[in-house]
Amino acid sequence: MKQPETARIRKPSGLPLFVLALGQLVISLDYNIVYVALPGIGAGLGFSDHDLQWVVSAYVVATGGFLLLGGRAADLLGRRRTFVLAALLYAGSSLVGGLSTTPGALIAVRGVQGVGGSLLFPATLSLINTLYDEGPDRNRALAVWGAAGAGGLCFGSLLGGVLVEAFGWPSVFFVNVPVAGALAVAGRLLFPADGPRDRSRRFDAAGALSATGGVTLLVFLLIRAPAEGWGTPTALAVATLSLGLLTLFAVVERRSRDPLVPTRLFAHRGLLTATGTAALFSATFGSVPYFLTLYFQTVHGYSAVATGFAFLGPAVLVAVGTQAGERAVSAFGVRRLLVGGMALGAAGAAALGLALTSDGSYTALLPGIVLLGLGQGATWTGTWIAASAGVAPHDQGIASGLASTTLQAGGAVGLAVLVALSGGAGQNATGAGLLDGLRTALFATAGALGCGALLPLALRRSTAP
Repeated sequence: MKQPETARIRKPSGLPLFVLALGQLVISLDYNIVYVALPGIGAGLGFSDHDLQWVVSAYVVATGGFLLLGGRAADLLGRRRTFVLAALLYAGSSLVGGLSTTPGALIAVRGVQGVGGSLLFPATLSLINTLYDEGPDRNRALAVWGAAGAGGLCFGSLLGGVLVEAFGWPSVFFVNVPVAGALAVAGRLLFPADGPRDRSRRFDAAGALSATGGVTLLVFLLIRAPAEGWGTPTALAVATLSLGLLTLFAVVERRSRDPLVPTRLFAHRGLLTATGTAALFSATFGSVPYFLTLYFQTVHGYSAVATGFAFLGPAVLVAVGTQAGERAVSAFGVRRLLVGGMALGAAGAAALGLALTSDGSYTALLPGIVLLGLGQGATWTGTWIAASAGVAPHDQGIASGLASTTLQAGGAVGLAVLVALSGGAGQNATGAGLLDGLRTALFATAGALGCGALLPLALRRSTAP
């Protein structure tokens, strides 16, 4: 039985694309909107300093662990169904989060929100990749989607600061409720019906459970071990269990008639390159705001709201970069776009490293911010164009899940490595030691992006739209 094809939309405009972009905006905003609310959350609910990090980490661990499952769910259960379910999960968990009165309840809510993100991200991306034909239409839609997501990462700090100062920490959760609820209704009304489920394709429960468990434990390890030590009994036990589950996953996939991650996907060199690029993107571009936040707040004493405003410029430039990237694909191809985007990012990170001084002005940072923002936006758009190119419609969900899983894991690894190279910036470094550490982290980011510019050369010329 052949799975019905999703109806196509001829032009990437109108309400369907707005809803898909809004879905991506919600995901990216929710990733870091709670950062500026952490002091209020800690004081209001009685968190210990050690446990407060799990307000952020629970979301990251759950999202990273369930992305493969979410991607395959979109393929097998239906993209519209998965989108609506994820939006409702976001709305419900956000409401409970704002009403939470204990640390354990809030951490559990953040985990549920992470599961919602792991369903919503691949569903949103696979809807774009099946609603719009491969080529200019899909590239434009991905650029709009990318601008919403990349901008949300920067606007989250500003929105969080404004909400916390005006209404208190619960507002960073309550703000999601009407937006996510509207997404569920709009998705149900605007997206084409999924049609009957293809009963000839199995869900591969054993593969889903082993992959989800293995990846969840791996992300947990990458977040926890750098602070507590890689040689602790907990770290060793988690590493062993994660390796065992991932090994079991590999065995199950080899024997499954309908595996969670079909081996045919590994024939798409563009997808493989995109997964590596996504990991590097998150490890480098995604880590820079952490170090800039420390520079703004610790070195120069910016408030949470002032820090948010400081990220407005980068947010706009990233959005511009996503649009420029879409146009550059038509002129130069995906491979050259990715090489150029990472080269711009490397130059921008190096320029920022040179500009960080104890008495430096925001203006001195602008050359680095411009280069880094444009490179980040272009690389983001190019990564998802490469990930979808040549992939069959019934595999778009798992392809999105595969690339986004490496995005999450890369971010956890990259930040841990950069913090270690910086000498513990944000943990125990202060004064001149903090500035030296911040510069080291940015120079390391520049070096990683410069080396990473070689990765897209693995793309076949034929994969470039």
